[in-house]
Amino acid sequence: MKTNLKKIGVALITVALLTSCEAVKNSNNTQRGAVIGTAAGAVLGGIIGNNVKKKNSALGAVIGGVVGGVAGGVIGKKMDKQAQKIESEIPGAEVTRVGEGIDVVFDENSGVYFATNQSTINAKSKTNLNKLAGIFKEYPDTNIIVEGHTDSTGDDSYNMSLSQKRANAVTNYLVSQGISKSRLTTYAHGETLPKYDNGTAEGRAKNRRVELGIVANEKMKRDAQNEVKQ
Repeated sequence: MKTNLKKIGVALITVALLTSCEAVKNSNNTQRGAVIGTAAGAVLGGIIGNNVKKKNSALGAVIGGVVGGVAGGVIGKKMDKQAQKIESEIPGAEVTRVGEGIDVVFDENSGVYFATNQSTINAKSKTNLNKLAGIFKEYPDTNIIVEGHTDSTGDDSYNMSLSQKRANAVTNYLVSQGISKSRLTTYAHGETLPKYDNGTAEGRAKNRRVELGIVANEKMKRDAQNEVKQ
C-alpha cells in the first residue's frame, strides 16, 4: 500500500532521540501515531504545525492538530481506515497518512482537475468527488481543508484568484453532495507552493492541483480521549 507517513524532518529527528528506532520501524501507521504522540506530545505537533502552516495550511493543520498519546493512536486507527478507503475508491489520488490526519492530493493525472484557465468541475472530477463525498459521509467526525494550487504560468495575482475559484468549486461541490459546510475550510495558494518543477510540462501539470487535509473534529478527539479512560 502506498499510503504512508509524511517524513517531517524535525519530527523524525526528535522522535528518533526519544523512542526506539527499531520499534518505530516495525510499527504500523496507527502505532507510529501513538508513539510520536507519546514521545513528543501535542506540543511538538503544535510547533511543527505552526511552522508548516506558513507554507501549507492543509498539511500544517494535519500536523498541528495532534492529540497525542494513546488517544492519538485511537484517532490514527480511524484515519488509517479512511485513508485506505480513499485510496481504494479513487486510485489516482495521492493519499498520505500524516500523524493523526490524512493529506490527499489531486492533480491532472488523478481525476480531479480543471481545464486551462477554468474553474468548472468536469464530469470525471464529479465522479471522483462523488466517491469522496460518500467516504466523508461514512466518517462524519472529521473536518476537511481544501486548497487550490496553480503552476507558475501567468500573472501571480491571476493565479491566486484562479486557485481560489478552483478551491471554492471543490468545496461547493462537496456541499452540494451533502457534506456540511461547517466541516470545510478553503484556502488558495496560487503558484506559491509548487511541489514539482514548473520548468517542465509534467511538473506544471502536477502543480495544478487540489490538496485536501483531513483532521479529527472535536467530537472525534473527545470520543478518543473518553475511550482510553474506560
